[in-house]
Amino acid sequence: MNKHVKVGPVEELHANVAVPFERAHAMPKSVYTSDEFLKAEEAHIFAKDWLCAGRAETLAEPGDYLTMTIAGEPVVVLRDRDGQIRAMSNVCRHRMSTLLQGRGRVRSIVCPYHAWTYNLDGSLRGAPAMTLNEGFCKDTLGLPQVRTAIWQGWVMVTLNPGAPEPAETLAEVTGLIAPFDMTGYRETYRETFNWATNWKVLAENFMESYHLPVCHAGTIGGATKFEEMVCPTGGDAYNYHHILKDDSVPLALAHPSNTTLQGDDRRKTWLLAIYPSLMITLTPGYFWYLSLTPDGPGRVNVLFGMGMSQDWLSDPAAEGHLAKVKGLLDHVNAEDKGCTEKVYRGLLSDMAEPGPLSHLERPNYEFAQYLARRIPA
Repeated sequence: MNKHVKVGPVEELHANVAVPFERAHAMPKSVYTSDEFLKAEEAHIFAKDWLCAGRAETLAEPGDYLTMTIAGEPVVVLRDRDGQIRAMSNVCRHRMSTLLQGRGRVRSIVCPYHAWTYNLDGSLRGAPAMTLNEGFCKDTLGLPQVRTAIWQGWVMVTLNPGAPEPAETLAEVTGLIAPFDMTGYRETYRETFNWATNWKVLAENFMESYHLPVCHAGTIGGATKFEEMVCPTGGDAYNYHHILKDDSVPLALAHPSNTTLQGDDRRKTWLLAIYPSLMITLTPGYFWYLSLTPDGPGRVNVLFGMGMSQDWLSDPAAEGHLAKVKGLLDHVNAEDKGCTEKVYRGLLSDMAEPGPLSHLERPNYEFAQYLARRIPA
């Protein structure tokens, strides 16, 4: 009998989280680098959990749409003529061409291949030259609908008809950040990019502030005080920590007119990781976020956006403040890109081994536990 039985990446992950946090190590290399594990993620996580498509206020008018791919499934998210945000298949019911690309605004959805035309609710409006086909029935050829929900202003989408609502699984997060009222924030900027690292490396990079003094030495690292950093235990669908900001970035503080926030809340920055892949930095004045999807084991697609709270939006100096924050975040993103791409290159090394975690990396351990819960051994 062969005693050297090969252990797969899923089994390695489950062994990794079978020890208490005080003795925990970083996740095994195979969890980041193997095609086998990526297939398991697509099947058990991205095809079954809620993913973020962006902010609801960016789909302001009927016909405003965005497109995304969920576990290989093309999806369009739009505001319909009744003012509701809905999601549906982005594949024509005729010869299966994809329909819309990117973002934009349409009066109806017209297939670019044979001009089959769909209403904004997904029903088929018309199809040229189909009258002689006796099996053609317009009423049965609407676009399949996809579940969507709005949580705190975020558009959440899932392929899973049985997934609990975000309002249920994230109720504790809603309570934690209630004084900030994230539903009233408005996105003012967004972009997409693709980095040469695994999506989990970037997610974990967001989840811990242990790296800030070194990776971000040229930008925000100097403002980091480990002794003020709090990393509490998170929940089944999220983890979080928070830090206190000084007055070097006015937009990170409560607006002088804000009488709701009191004490440390006036300078608190929340770092929220909504599993699997929505990362939100929330301050009294602005937010920024990353929504991640894998592009193979070694690349990640990133939706990056930012915006402001209502009181800062109405401030005459808000545009200048936001421009400064945007300039700062551009540098921060460049630093994160360098750091996370170096991590992925290191993960490919034969001599690399996962090391023990700091007490400041509790969110990373909880993220590994989430992955293990979702992907059966």
